[in-house]
Amino acid sequence: MNYAVLNFNVHGDHNGKLVALEKSDDFPFEIKRVYYVWGTSHDTVRGKHAHKNLQQVIICVKGECDFILDDGENRLTVHLDEPSKGLYINNNIWREFTNFSEDCVIVVLASQHYLPEDYIHDYEEFKKFVGK
Repeated sequence: MNYAVLNFNVHGDHNGKLVALEKSDDFPFEIKRVYYVWGTSHDTVRGKHAHKNLQQVIICVKGECDFILDDGENRLTVHLDEPSKGLYINNNIWREFTNFSEDCVIVVLASQHYLPEDYIHDYEEFKKFVGK
């Protein structure tokens, strides 16, 4: 499954911490879109889709949640709870996220602008698309 947990360089001292994200060898794509999610109930399941081409890095900047990743054969859960880590998800991976803490804020950095035709919203269609 093509995903990774990225560890960002943290700069800081007694005045606070800072993470700067720039296109480099450490970041997998040029950022074309940024969006964020908050105010989600603990048991809500968001996502429930895959992308044909889009890549994403998801950062939990506050609180915590779980991402469920599925390549059509294997399924795993990644827990996000640190703003110094990002979950890189390549295309052709089904994703769901849930188990939100009350204060959870997620920031998503995407490799493309919003394209409705890039989404696969039906799990069975996704499995056919990836040949599983």
